[in-house]
Amino acid sequence: MSEVFSLDLLFAKQSELDKRIHADKNVDYSSTLVERKLALLVELGEFANATRSFKFWSIKASESKERLLDEYADVLHFLLSLGLAKNFRVEHIEVSAPKTKALSTLIFDIYQKFEAFLISESLPDYKSAFASFLAISKVTNFSESDIISAYLQKNAENFKRQDNNY
Repeated sequence: MSEVFSLDLLFAKQSELDKRIHADKNVDYSSTLVERKLALLVELGEFANATRSFKFWSIKASESKERLLDEYADVLHFLLSLGLAKNFRVEHIEVSAPKTKALSTLIFDIYQKFEAFLISESLPDYKSAFASFLAISKVTNFSESDIISAYLQKNAENFKRQDNNY
């Protein structure tokens, strides 16, 4: 069963943050495209690290749900920002439950989808990457409300960082 995840609010909030950063740092999308792409991958790695799903050598549990959502929101910021950089303002994404519940497999698949988009910079690859990223929420038990709340909290924190010359 699939669900529709609305992105209007998130794109609007990300656009506001990006405009603020562009003005404060005297940059724009084209001058920071490579850095945004790398940041997306780094943030996905930080999310993966927080899940600890790939650490077969360790019995330590995943980080808390709040910590995972915080890392998830970081990825979401750069995914939205890259969409804005390419003038992709997607209103909603259809999210289906993934075929596996193995987080390591899902995260690896997301890396592959992100890579396809980062190379092609096409709208279909962007939507596919975004849908895969949102689908992981079905395994982590993040509701749409959890994701939006975490994003808005991190977005507010990012504005405060700009206020404090981060």
